[in-house]
Amino acid sequence: MDRSEIQQALENCELFKGLKKADIEKIARLCQVEKHGPGEYIFCQGDFGENLYIIAEGRIFLERDMDLGRRKANVIIGSLGTGRAFGCWSTLLGEAHNLMSSAACQKATNVVVIRGADLREVMLSNAELGFNVLQKLCFLLRDRIQGAFGAMEKV
Repeated sequence: MDRSEIQQALENCELFKGLKKADIEKIARLCQVEKHGPGEYIFCQGDFGENLYIIAEGRIFLERDMDLGRRKANVIIGSLGTGRAFGCWSTLLGEAHNLMSSAACQKATNVVVIRGADLREVMLSNAELGFNVLQKLCFLLRDRIQGAFGAMEKV
């Protein structure tokens, strides 16, 4: 993917949609691209998280291993496609932590990778941008929490 394709992926991402072109360009300079094959894990539950990911092309499952007493279960808590963001959200607050789920590719997937600490610096230098991103993040997290509770009710 070239820089213009990365910018397009950011513009279509739920987390950055509606941002000014100059802000998208600034964020794009922070990005790398990773390609993953079907069945490959982008990260695993328990890994130390520092990055945010945007699906430029493809689809992933968010999975969580759960101990149900007598048995263990791997629960799919979400399926995300093009334009969706996932990863270690707490890095935007200045705190990386261990990831609470795994991200497995359903099919060949290209992701745009942003180191959370770098994006945080951009957000701190531009209060309007920072507020807009954090506001969208709140809505994303609300939706993910609702999805996780829904998935656990099926177990």
